[in-house]
Amino acid sequence: MVSPPLHTADPLRLGDGFVLDSSAYELRRSGRALKLERIPMELLVLLVEERGHLVSRDRIVERVWGKDVFLDTDNSINAAIRKIRQVLKDDPEQPRFVQTVTGRGYRFIAPVTDVGADATDERVVAEPASNQPLRSRSRLVLTLTALGLAAVATFWLVRRGGPGPGGTPSLRSIVVLPLDNLSGDASQDYFVDGMTDALTTDLAKISALRVISRTSAMRYKGTKKGAPEIARELNVDGIIEGSVVRAGERVRVTAQLIHAGSDRHIWAETYERDLGDVLRLQSEVAQAIAQQVRVQLTPQQQTRLRSPAAVNPEAYDLYVRGLPYINGQAGFETARGYFEESIRKDPGFAPAYVRLADTYVVLGLSRQVSPERAYGSAREALRKGLALDASVAEAHTTLAVLYWFHEWDWAGAAREFDQSVELAPNYAFAHSYHANFLAWGGHAREAAAEIARARELDPGLSFAACESSDFLQLRDWARLVEVSRRAAVSDPNDWLEHHFLGMGLEGLGRPSEAIAEYQKAAEMSNGDQDPVAGRAHALAVLGRRAEAEAILRDLQRNSRNVYPSPYLIAAIHAGLGQTDKAFEWLERAFQERSWDIAWQIKADPRIDNLRSDPRFQSLLRRAGL
Repeated sequence: MVSPPLHTADPLRLGDGFVLDSSAYELRRSGRALKLERIPMELLVLLVEERGHLVSRDRIVERVWGKDVFLDTDNSINAAIRKIRQVLKDDPEQPRFVQTVTGRGYRFIAPVTDVGADATDERVVAEPASNQPLRSRSRLVLTLTALGLAAVATFWLVRRGGPGPGGTPSLRSIVVLPLDNLSGDASQDYFVDGMTDALTTDLAKISALRVISRTSAMRYKGTKKGAPEIARELNVDGIIEGSVVRAGERVRVTAQLIHAGSDRHIWAETYERDLGDVLRLQSEVAQAIAQQVRVQLTPQQQTRLRSPAAVNPEAYDLYVRGLPYINGQAGFETARGYFEESIRKDPGFAPAYVRLADTYVVLGLSRQVSPERAYGSAREALRKGLALDASVAEAHTTLAVLYWFHEWDWAGAAREFDQSVELAPNYAFAHSYHANFLAWGGHAREAAAEIARARELDPGLSFAACESSDFLQLRDWARLVEVSRRAAVSDPNDWLEHHFLGMGLEGLGRPSEAIAEYQKAAEMSNGDQDPVAGRAHALAVLGRRAEAEAILRDLQRNSRNVYPSPYLIAAIHAGLGQTDKAFEWLERAFQERSWDIAWQIKADPRIDNLRSDPRFQSLLRRAGL
């Protein structure tokens, strides 16, 4: 039977409950826009246009992806059909909308009719946008749910004081949700996550936008939550979602921007490049989003977004393989191997140098390598990376940490923290490290403001450890105990909070209580030197010398496997009342430029009995403290 002609400019009723409005690029039910990505939407439009007829897989590929497609078409079509069925609540075994013809293609089988002029679903005629009063809230709701792009413009005129260029809403805060892997190959997830990371990083350079950090966004990977719910949880106006298809040396990214409050699609576009141009592709997506949300870019930000270089495809692949190991997962040695190999493949790829430097800093802070080796390797990697691209904000944050911990150049550290925040105002970890540096310098109010900013940008992280370390640096023992105790309850697996709690209790003169917290931290961290040394110090203060001396011997005996902190050994001797020994080890820490000198010596309560000694004041002066 030949289907009756439809007025394709009008919305179409699908079955008894859905309305497809192709002019507004929207699928609705009961007046509510439903979430459907570009590829599934285009496939749905095609199936509806050919309703009642078999649509072959070849026809789908040609219409949706183009003739010169390079992707795994079978898996990509299957994924798109699955998403259509999910939104239509269609059972593939007993279909009401989309019928599968095995080995051939698909057929749309539900009744399709014009909504037409009666507008019985939810359509009304748009009123002129200029100077029209809002007659009632219910009329506003009807108007919004009925119209396409013209009504969106009217809505935003009322809600935000007027339409911007193109009639789209002005957004001030966004999140990039984890992009979907439509390659049909789960082993490519690392690559897709890397694209999510890169797009977030590019957008973080825009000072007029608040961009939620990757760590918070990744919690929504595979989520079934809708845009409004996610937006409420993250306190954002807009959501960016999309997909990535990689096949060989080609990559395609589809991105769409959603106004979170109304769950309406504002913009969607597809970009396709050779893998060697992937950085340029990412930059183009970021620029397009900036244009759509109508934020003002400074000339410097425009330059940074427009100046990516080509990259060796193998180098880029190795780089994104290493990112999961440095983005909150254990395995910095593994990450270092990937970044070093990436650099060997492409010595001109700046981000790999920066991430390599980060691995050395973490290895140094965790005392898996000596301060000198960590500093030398990280500093050289940063030198090369910054020579290639001085606009990488993460490089300046890491350089600030090196100035602070190893070079003892406080002015240089302050300058680099400022530079990092200027280059990427939305880089949450720059704000958290800066907060620690400000607290270390005694600037409590400024430090608190930076922690608050970090939490705005990364609401999925508590930054409790950052706040605890700030109160440690400020020697506010009561607040340190309060904050770290609360954080240890909310996250029982965070060993750092138990360690900070032990430090706070020692600061309050309660070493017997501190022992238990140090013990928990040592067990949870698999024997990290800080809580181990803290427990030894508290035992020594309580007169349990044999136990403290046994821990001291163990620390020195393990020097073949890890770098033993001479500063921590000095702190144990201080607890034992062995002042000369303590200064002998403090001098060694000074000569080796132990990172503990910069980080701990100003505030540490465990060495308070040494502070009045002239040797201590001499050491502070020589360190520039």
